[in-house]
Amino acid sequence: MHRPTKRLTRTLVCAAAVPAVLVVAGCSSGSGSDSGDGAKKGSEAKASASTAKDAAKKVAPATYKALPQACSAISKKTLGDLVPKGDSKAGASDDESTRASCSWSSLENNGVKGSQFRWLNVSMVRFDSDVNRGSGDKLASAYYAKQVKDAQATEGAKSVKTSPVSGTGDEATLVRFDSTYKEKKKDVTSKQQTVVSRVDNVVVTVNYNGSGLAGEKTPDADGLSKDAEKAAKEAVASLADSARSGSPSASQSSSGKPKASASASRKASSKDDAKDK
Repeated sequence: MHRPTKRLTRTLVCAAAVPAVLVVAGCSSGSGSDSGDGAKKGSEAKASASTAKDAAKKVAPATYKALPQACSAISKKTLGDLVPKGDSKAGASDDESTRASCSWSSLENNGVKGSQFRWLNVSMVRFDSDVNRGSGDKLASAYYAKQVKDAQATEGAKSVKTSPVSGTGDEATLVRFDSTYKEKKKDVTSKQQTVVSRVDNVVVTVNYNGSGLAGEKTPDADGLSKDAEKAAKEAVASLADSARSGSPSASQSSSGKPKASASASRKASSKDDAKDK
């Protein structure tokens, strides 16, 4: 009589276990569905974050897509005043759309009174926008600051003076100093003027120096500074005539104000000359 009882007990235990298994199975099935939805939502969230990150990486396109001819950046009249009868020489460049330069030198011989030497150089460097490095304006601004520091730290420079220059691009600085070199065993003092300007994604650097040779007096630094600033304004204005990006804002500055044309700048310079006379 005891054996049937044990068998019945075992049967009841097994029967009771069946619903529990079914419940567990049902729960497992529902849990799998939730996991699938969660993975899908996680994937969508990652995709959205990636899209937002890519969007954040986008930078404004560079304003200037090309550079003007450096040797044509200064008017003939100004060249005649700064470097009389000077010969031009274009600088070497692997890509003139991103880097261009030109220099002029002249020696005005005054006979027994000595001679006046002048040297002028204009260089332009353009920066394109890059998603990793930043906008062209940002890159140009960093280069502009470096150019100013380099001018201030010129080897052998004496009496270095730095001052801001107005009306010449988005930002501009004049660095002036004296330097001495040997000319036929005699010390010659050269007055150096460097004007560094930035216009959106382009940096324009004008170097102008003068010295008196063979007994001729050293030129006035203030006059040379004024001439250097005039050349810098013309070089900056020449960018308005260069190749544009084709966008409506290409002819405007980063502040949204139209840039002065080269001709307008040169007319203004002519008026200033007339007033000075």
